[in-house]
Amino acid sequence: MTSETSGAWQFTDSRGQLASAADRPTRIAAYLQAGASLWDHGLRPHGIFGSHHDGPAPDPAKCGSLPLDGLTYFGAGASLDPDGILASGADLLVAVTYGGGAVYGMEPDAVKHLEEQIPVVVIDVGQSRSLADVREAFGALAHSLGGAEPPESAYQLADAQAKLKSLAGPAAPPLLALSPASGTEVHLARPHTWPDLRALTALGVPLLSPPPEGGANWATVDWPTAAALGPRLVLADVRANAALLDPALLGDGVRILPWNPELPASATSHTLFYTGITQALQG
Repeated sequence: MTSETSGAWQFTDSRGQLASAADRPTRIAAYLQAGASLWDHGLRPHGIFGSHHDGPAPDPAKCGSLPLDGLTYFGAGASLDPDGILASGADLLVAVTYGGGAVYGMEPDAVKHLEEQIPVVVIDVGQSRSLADVREAFGALAHSLGGAEPPESAYQLADAQAKLKSLAGPAAPPLLALSPASGTEVHLARPHTWPDLRALTALGVPLLSPPPEGGANWATVDWPTAAALGPRLVLADVRANAALLDPALLGDGVRILPWNPELPASATSHTLFYTGITQALQG
């Protein structure tokens, strides 16, 4: 929810917390996924930061079409300095959460320190939100900041969804989403915990579920166990923290598709995601 009365800016984030400023913020420090989402809405962030999984340079896989040249990178994990964000002149922090309101990739003390100085907006991208929910939340935030996607992007998204739905169904080859851990182990995604994977399921794309043992979002197994599930299409995590995938570990005839589990939240990005799956099913 936004309000822009007499030049003031306000936005209520996914935590139900109101962020406000005397003027609309223009120097935005954003988590990588958030910065890529804002860019798709015509807003170039002032700087970006990563999570504890990221390194000394931004992960291009998480950044979508956001140009990285000349963009300030504030670091990630233990190297992220909140005072560096403030010293840069940032007047808004945009972060994400996977539930419970905890800011992903940033220590609670750092968040508290920043909230005492500048507005902080946190968008929930976790399993309690649908892909459309996440997209709409970032769209509302971008609108409050003066940004918007091209008008045709909504029609392109609807068209991409319709094309994928026409090819999906029980006869479609089963798909497995995973993140390579090493040459011996792999993290298999639980489809119901990921908004983008749930969106595929809703359109009729059959997704394989890993064994029930393991974490909430992933089950870590050996490669023979993954291959035994019989995937024909594999969505493989291409973020920098994932290991390189040897397709031979999954057997013959398996098609590998790149997957960014932290998709930018925009109609533009989601259209590309659906289109890639559609092309794979056609192939």
